Amino acid sequence: QVQLVESGGGLVQAGGSLRLSCAASGDTFSRYAMGWFRQAPGKEREFVATISSYGSNTDYVGSVKGRFTISRDNAKNTVYLQMNSLKPEDTAVYYCASRSRGTSSLSRMYDYWGQGTQVTVSS
Repeated sequence: QVQLVESGGGLVQAGGSLRLSCAASGDTFSRYAMGWFRQAPGKEREFVATISSYGSNTDYVGSVKGRFTISRDNAKNTVYLQMNSLKPEDTAVYYCASRSRGTSSLSRMYDYWGQGTQVTVSS
């Protein structure tokens, strides 16, 4: 069992930055690959980024490459999503998720999910 809690969302102007955090508890954090997904109103949940259990492998959706960075601190049981150069189309609820296997861009491959944190980017 893994419990995930996101934080760090908020309102920011286009071009600004936010850092999302996801704190994990309940199991050995370093055993899990982690992912970030987002869902905008009226749209399906979208893959954003993923990172392997020790941080050696990462992957991003093309629309955020060069702007977002996923990282993790296993000593703190926390995964981060640094979001720079934010655009209005980044507005969504952002979710973190974990899985006991390798990285994946498919939401159905993840076992545990956080409650989500709202990110709103104004123009």
